[in-house]
This record gives sequence, structure tokens and C-alpha cells, in this order.
Amino acid sequence: MELFERWESNVRGYARTYPTVFKSASNARQTDENGKSYIDFFAGAGVLNFGHNNPKMKEAIIDFIQSDGIPHSLDTMTTTKRDFMQAFVDTILKPRGWDYRMQFTGPTGTNAVEAAMKLARRVTGRNRIIAFTNGFHGMTLGSLAATANAYFRNAAGVPLHYVDRLPFGHPLEGMEETYQDASSGYEAPAAILIEPIQAEGGVNVADEAWLKEIRQFAKDRGALFIIDDIQAGCGRTGSYFSFDGMDLDPDIITLAKGIGGFGTPLAMNLNKPEFDKHWSPGEHTGTFRGQGISFVAGKVAMDYFKDDTFMKEVRAKGDLMRTHLQKMAGPGMEVRGKGMMQGLDTKDGALAKKIVAECFRTGLLVGGCGSEGRVIKLIPPLTIPEDDLKQGLGLLEKAVQSVMEPA
Repeated sequence: MELFERWESNVRGYARTYPTVFKSASNARQTDENGKSYIDFFAGAGVLNFGHNNPKMKEAIIDFIQSDGIPHSLDTMTTTKRDFMQAFVDTILKPRGWDYRMQFTGPTGTNAVEAAMKLARRVTGRNRIIAFTNGFHGMTLGSLAATANAYFRNAAGVPLHYVDRLPFGHPLEGMEETYQDASSGYEAPAAILIEPIQAEGGVNVADEAWLKEIRQFAKDRGALFIIDDIQAGCGRTGSYFSFDGMDLDPDIITLAKGIGGFGTPLAMNLNKPEFDKHWSPGEHTGTFRGQGISFVAGKVAMDYFKDDTFMKEVRAKGDLMRTHLQKMAGPGMEVRGKGMMQGLDTKDGALAKKIVAECFRTGLLVGGCGSEGRVIKLIPPLTIPEDDLKQGLGLLEKAVQSVMEPA
């Protein structure tokens, strides 16, 4: 580890939470260079929905490389991009009766959010975005303005403008009148940007009725309704989208993390065609939009969603996780989540940090999130074997008990 400490930037974060050198990984386990195995309940911050080195994806990627497939293509047309797009249309869009245009942005979630905000401003001619308390949307300046976390915001070094913030999950009482009042000081928004489940914000799950109220509020204002499903999407909650079945009719959906399948980068926005037509060719671009390996693995990922078999397994595992968390939760703690995104709110950031460290010591990778990192977030690969899942939950329970025992 000395080389990393000597030569890598001080900005590194996860390396401090997991102070070892990892060497290999398979499904829901990582192994360090000393041979110690760790059960992975962090999954690359929600990227590895289908596990480390997914065998079917690995086989497809090896075939792709050996046949001299095109790994980098900007936004040119390739057979691999066509195959991914067709699979996504057939598996995800058509069964829902949706007609969206796929915009491949730069390879990370923040790129997708930047593009969505830019398009909303272009469509409406307005500049303000409404976001929510505890929201996380990325680290580049536009998306960072919509991110609520003060620690991340303070690193910007410049003012973060053009975002108004409303309390997540709270009724909109009075806001209709406020935005209608020309003397209120509130400008009509270009868009409302929301995560149905705030992942980094503390695993906060929005109520369906409230989401519909927000959607109507956007429509009444002439604002685009943007759903950020970057971490909670791609099957994480027991359906492909975290908001499936709610009839929210988003104007733009931002996706990243899990859609590349293998852990390689890919981000994509789904834009309604009447709004997508406002783009001019090349007006929003990026060098790494056409990631061949991600298209290949992402197409394989679509196989998991051809029927409801896999999602039933995810929902069952999610129920198991929630039951175990409720059992181990101490006085005043709260369990919340959906599917295989579950959180244990310890209400104490220092306590949560100790639990995360104890988990690492005993062979479990978990992370903290929410205000002061007080929520322990569980986002294991959706493909995790039940034995590993139960063993990992057992390690977490022992860590909670160990840390909370009186000295």
C-alpha cells in the first residue's frame, strides 16, 4: 500500500475505507493480494449489479475482443451498439409502451445528469432546476449544483447557481401559490430533477403519491420531469426501474452504473422525442460515448429481464435483507429501502463508521451514506448466492453488536 500512499492523490476515498490491495473478484466476493476473501455488499458503488466478472458477459467480451470488435466509436454506428440498442428496445422499452430516444452521454452518471439539465434548459428557455434535500446527482459543476451534500459542494471553489431546493418527501403545500405569484421571487423552473430512491442521500424512499404530486407540479409549471435512476435502476429494486408501475411518465430518465453490465463505463439518457429534437447534431458530445465492451456486456444484461424470474429472486433477497436488518437494528435505528437496496440508519455517523470498519476487518465490504455517513447502505450484486448473502448479513449483525457493546 506504500506506493498508493506515496504517489496517488490525497483525494482517494474508498481506499481509506478498504485499506487493502485487491487482486481478484468473482460474483459477490473480492480477494486481496494476501488471499483474504471479502463478501462484497458495495458492488462498485452500485455498478456491479450482475457481479464481478459475470461469466456470460466475460465470454461475450472475450469473443468481442478476439474478433477485433470496435472498443471505441465516439457516436458512430457499430454492430455492437445496434445490438445493445435493439435488446434494450425489445426488453425494456416496448413492453412498457415507451417511445424514448437513447442519448449516449459521457461514460458516468454525472455526464448523464449534465446532459439532461442542459436539454431541459434548451427546451424551456429557462435556467433554474428544482432539486431536493439530500439528493446526489454528480460531481461536475452543473450536477453538483443539484447535489445537496455540503462536503461535496464546498470542494467546487465557485458558486453553484441556478438550482432551487425543496424538501424531499414533504408535501408541496403553498408551493403552487408561491410559483404562481409574480412577486414571490421564484422563477419558473426548466426541470424538476429527482431520485425516486435517494441512494447516496441515505436510502430515502419517496412515496408514490408524493412522486405523482411532484410530477403534476412539474407539468403545471411547464417544466420537464427528470428522474435520476442511476443507482436505483437496472433491476436494483426488484424491477428494471425503481419507479416501475407508478405511471410517472418522466420526460427524461438518466441511467448509468449498472447498464454497462460488467463494471465498464456507460451512461445513457432516455429522452422523449418531442424534447430530444431540440438537440442539434454534435451540440452535446464526449469522447467516450461509444464503449464497445459496455455495449456487449450491457446486451447480455438484458437477458436477465426477458421475464420476471430474476426480478422475483431480487425481491426475495431484498425481503431477506430487510428482515435481517430489522432484527439487528438497535434502539432508535431505522431500516429503509426497496429490493436489494437497503439501509440501516444508525442515526450516528461515528457509530456507522466504526461498524463499517469492523465489517471490513471481518471480511465484509459495506459503505456509509446519508448525512454524516450515518446510514449503512447494502447494495450487493443482484446475483449474489444466498449463502454469501446470509453470511454477509451475519457478519454485519456481529459488527453492529460488537460496536454497540458497552466498553
